[in-house]
Amino acid sequence: MFPKTFIAPQNQPTKRAGAAPRAEWRKTVLSCATAIALLGATSANAEVTIGVILSLTGPAASLGKPAENTVKLWPETIGGEKTKVIVLNDNSDPTEAAKQAAKLITEEKVDVLVGSSITPPSIAIVEVAGRNGTPLVSLGGGNAIIEPQEGPRTWAFKIPAPEALSVQRAIQDMKARQVKKVGVIAVTTGYGDGFLNAFQKQAQAEGIDITATARIGAQDISATTQAVQMISAKPDAVYIFSFGTPGATPQMELLKRGYKGIIYQTHGVANADYLRLGGAALNGTLLAVAPVLVAEQLPDENPTKKPGLEYVTKYEGKYGPGTRSLFGSTAWTAYNMLDATIPLAMQKAKPGTAEFRSALRDALEGMKEVVSPEGVFNMSPGNHNGLDARGQVMVKVEDGKWKLEQ
Repeated sequence: MFPKTFIAPQNQPTKRAGAAPRAEWRKTVLSCATAIALLGATSANAEVTIGVILSLTGPAASLGKPAENTVKLWPETIGGEKTKVIVLNDNSDPTEAAKQAAKLITEEKVDVLVGSSITPPSIAIVEVAGRNGTPLVSLGGGNAIIEPQEGPRTWAFKIPAPEALSVQRAIQDMKARQVKKVGVIAVTTGYGDGFLNAFQKQAQAEGIDITATARIGAQDISATTQAVQMISAKPDAVYIFSFGTPGATPQMELLKRGYKGIIYQTHGVANADYLRLGGAALNGTLLAVAPVLVAEQLPDENPTKKPGLEYVTKYEGKYGPGTRSLFGSTAWTAYNMLDATIPLAMQKAKPGTAEFRSALRDALEGMKEVVSPEGVFNMSPGNHNGLDARGQVMVKVEDGKWKLEQ
């Protein structure tokens, strides 16, 4: 084994009995230099360690499982580098998420974190990741994960569309349908808060009256009070800000009590479990979502159609027709982002170092026109989401399927 530092003699060696001829000495030096170069190349190709934290149990399990299934489809090399991927469960709990993040950073020495599935655990991970100088790509939906861009949040990036962009697309649909009065039911988490704040601002500017606002817990099994409040206010539409199967609870109660108006949901419910739970009763529900949900129905000129179809073909080929969800595709988009940025970080430092983690953070922040099933991403120091209008389409539930609204 050669020493870590090899210093070649500066002067020609004095010839003595048993000494190697000058040509042989040069050959030895070249052999050492070659070996060191090879060792350097091996080190440069060191494994990139990725820690993934998902909500595989608890209220957000229907979001975490598709993401876990997708991570299993990631290739062995990302950005041309071998990877080690470690997946842990946060049980949809912020405290557990923070604990798992600390474990991955201190014990596994991860180069980057991916997760969590929803906003509260993601925010908990942000604090741990930021304190330890580790970049985070969150699959959670709330902009509180990345805003304001200061302190630990400068290390955080998120994939789902910001609330303001999603709300903007939904309001466009409301105006086209001449909706004037809207009731709101929002889950009592950062996700619900973010959507409620965005809708309150935009609705007022667009002349839409919010006739009633109700809150509901993510683990509440009944939404009777909220449904009665909405029906009493007589809105033209009800907009539900929730996620996963908990998002179906208030909708089912509204329908049970005979509500006949339009129901809007957010991308937080866009998975097969939501469709299965609600069945035919969900027909007519409207959502602003990432285009991958209806990849086959997109016009050919849509830049997300090709990557969306590639992902859907891969995922449904493994897990069955109709199993796609936004929560699986966000995990695939995380792969797209790392595939685009790891090579840039490798130019500056080696995996397993603080310098590499910092370089990867900078590369994520500098992404331009990175196309994925979720949309096209252009990050900047002030914008750690980077989606534009290309990341949202309007979709209707029809006979248990997602249909693109033109």
